[in-house]
Amino acid sequence: MKFSNMEGTGMEKKTRVAIIGYGNVGKGVELAIEQNPDMELKVIFTRRKPDTLKIRSNTKVLCVTEVDKYVNDIDVAVLCGGSATDLLKQGPKLASIFNTVDSYDTHAKIPDYYASVNEAAKKAGKTSIISTGWDPGLFSLLRIIEEIALPQGKCYTFWGPGISQGHSGSRYIVPLHKLFPRCNLPPELPVDKAYS
Repeated sequence: MKFSNMEGTGMEKKTRVAIIGYGNVGKGVELAIEQNPDMELKVIFTRRKPDTLKIRSNTKVLCVTEVDKYVNDIDVAVLCGGSATDLLKQGPKLASIFNTVDSYDTHAKIPDYYASVNEAAKKAGKTSIISTGWDPGLFSLLRIIEEIALPQGKCYTFWGPGISQGHSGSRYIVPLHKLFPRCNLPPELPVDKAYS
C-alpha cells in the first residue's frame, strides 16, 4: 500500500483516515485514531444530517454522498456500517475509491463479500482488508494462538455477557425492536462444563 503523503522528505507523515459511519464502531475508531500519533482523522462521513452528530474531535463531518471529493485526501477509509445491509453495498463501492478496512462479520457470506470487494479494489488499484473486527478478526487470531500454544487442548468459544452490536442494530431496522435482546449471555451449562 502506497501512501501519497509519505513521499519526499523521509520524515514520518501521518496516515490520513476517513471514518464512514458514526455509530458505536465509528466512535470507537475515532478514539483509536486519537491514541495513535501517526494517524490523522481527516473527515467523518455519515448518512445522517452532519450537523446533528456530536463527535469528540474537531474533524469535518460530511454527508456520505461527498466521499468522491476526498479521493486524493484520504489514505485509508474505515468502514463502520453494519454487516447486514450497509457494508454489502458500501464495501465494493468504497473499495473502488479508497484503500479500506472493515469489520464485516456475516460469516456465511464472507466469501461472496470478499469476491465483490476484491474485484472492485483490484480494478481501482486499491487495497481492502475485510472482516477485521472481533469475530472474525482478533478473536480468530486468538483462537489460532491458543491452538499453537496448546495443540492438544480444546478451544471453547463463548459470547457474552455483553452488548450485541448486531442485535442492537436490528432495533433500527425492525419495527418490533423491543423483542430483540441487546445483550448476549452465554448459556450456563456449557460454561460450567468447560470450567469443570
